[in-house]
Amino acid sequence: MAPVKTGYSNRSGVVTDKHIKFYQARSKYIGAVIPEPFYIDKGLREIPTQMGIDNDDKIDGLLKLTTVIHQFNTKVIAHLNHPGRMANPKIPENYFWSSTDKACENGGASPKKMDKNDIQHAINLFTNATKRAEKSGFDIIELQFGHGYLVAQFISPKVNNRTDEYGGNFENRIKFPLQILEAVKSATNLPIIIRISGDEMLTDGIKIDEMIKFSKILKEKGVEAIHVSAGTVCNTPPWYFQHMFVPKSKTWEFAKKIKQEVGIPTIFVGQINTEEDINNLFNNFKADYIALGRALIADPDFVGKYTKQINGTIRPCLACSDGCLGGVKSGHGLGCLVNPLVGSENEKLEKASVKQNIAVIGGGLSGSEAALTLHKRGHKVTLFEKDKIGGQFRLAYLPPKKDSLKKLIDYYENILSENNINIINIEATANDLKDFDRLILATGSIPAYPPIKNLKEYFWAEILKDKNLPENKTILVIGGGLIGTEIAHKLVQKNNKVILVEMLDEIARGMEMIEKTLTLKNLQASENIKIYTKTKVTEIDDNKVFVDTENGQEILTGVDIVVLSTGMKSFNPLEKELKNKIPTYVIGDAKKVGKAQDAIKDAYETVKNI
Repeated sequence: MAPVKTGYSNRSGVVTDKHIKFYQARSKYIGAVIPEPFYIDKGLREIPTQMGIDNDDKIDGLLKLTTVIHQFNTKVIAHLNHPGRMANPKIPENYFWSSTDKACENGGASPKKMDKNDIQHAINLFTNATKRAEKSGFDIIELQFGHGYLVAQFISPKVNNRTDEYGGNFENRIKFPLQILEAVKSATNLPIIIRISGDEMLTDGIKIDEMIKFSKILKEKGVEAIHVSAGTVCNTPPWYFQHMFVPKSKTWEFAKKIKQEVGIPTIFVGQINTEEDINNLFNNFKADYIALGRALIADPDFVGKYTKQINGTIRPCLACSDGCLGGVKSGHGLGCLVNPLVGSENEKLEKASVKQNIAVIGGGLSGSEAALTLHKRGHKVTLFEKDKIGGQFRLAYLPPKKDSLKKLIDYYENILSENNINIINIEATANDLKDFDRLILATGSIPAYPPIKNLKEYFWAEILKDKNLPENKTILVIGGGLIGTEIAHKLVQKNNKVILVEMLDEIARGMEMIEKTLTLKNLQASENIKIYTKTKVTEIDDNKVFVDTENGQEILTGVDIVVLSTGMKSFNPLEKELKNKIPTYVIGDAKKVGKAQDAIKDAYETVKNI
């Protein structure tokens, strides 16, 4: 398991019961676990709730963690990292050191350019953390030399602007990491892995040729394996997080080159989230070791299912970063769009004491999750869906570079079929439901209509379907939230001229951070879109649109198509008629409009005790 931040500590940096349960659930079928990156000094945290290895008071908790993982004959790897200038500026105790005094281009604090005393202090932090890791029962040490953190800030020609013995040519830029390695090797007999960015995906950053050269030196110095990723947290976060917007096989190519040219065991990582990916890595890339990160968040039993040690369909990671990165960034801790049990691994789904005949109305994400969970608990389930499984999420994968989201619909279609859950393709009426013991209403949401004079003909997100998708038109998109911005992005790529109108002062609110950054960058580069913020559409008259802007009324002309994206409202026509006759539960968007993760989580939480 690759290191993924959980945000499950309590601001003291100690191991919590939540950590124990989380890693226990993911240690059964794999060779080794790398828990989340440890901070090696309290002033070097990336998030306030990060796990630490900065002090001896952490050893007892870490020993409990390694003991639990060792129960499965699984090794445990301590991932040690100094973030340098990438320490979190919002944490008051943090300090910021680097090879440079330049702040990250994407924001952050201006760092102190390290002197020799600072360099020695950083080396001591690594060695002391290594000694604690050994006392805590870890089997292997992994040193983070990539991803734009401190060591990479010395290696990277883009960042390192020093003129002393630690700057300039390649040999000088790798002096600091080699000093860390030498000190750590002197402090322990444990095997050492080095994690690198095979390429920072920047024209003037770390490139693969230098990393091959560096890896050869690391091999000579006794390093056991190279863990090859890509990107930098500062400049290229989509590569760092291996977001769905970047091609998944690029990091594998870097690892393959290092394996072939250096002859050292390499660990392949990055968007490895299907059985086909595993087969591809073994057969075509000749992978020695494979690290799974977010795939094991989405499904803790991924490897057990792949190796057929247990039966079941793999719950897919979508590489969306929404629940995992979004949860940690928001302070709620690691979550997952597709897996409602992340963070609640101590829960066990119990069989129902009384088997009931239950109808689920609506086969979107919440309805599908409810039907599956009720079936697992032993109930007889009938799912009513007038169209296709997936509901409005069938539109979610239609915007650019979001194809991976379709895997979730495929998952529900397959697993409902495998479990022989009865699906009736009609729009259920009260008469269809009168003989059931309980009802789960998951009828979703419908577009909310703003008070616009003469608004008659319009599309909503369904314009993204192939049968509706226009080309070479002038299109007004009313509403620039997450969905409106995605619609505009898709329409622009089809050579349409798009006018995007938003009442608030920004567009793409609620969009996951990486997706928002890349989407806005693409829109800003396009000549085919005009964006109005703080603007309200008041009237439509044929192909003329009247809008109120900060500077007064304006008339937009030549509009061929109007797309409405001003939000959704719950659609729940059956509750009023049925709730006094049959015990009824409303879930997902039918209860409260939210994101996909909210719908799945709400469905699970609602039906787990019925």
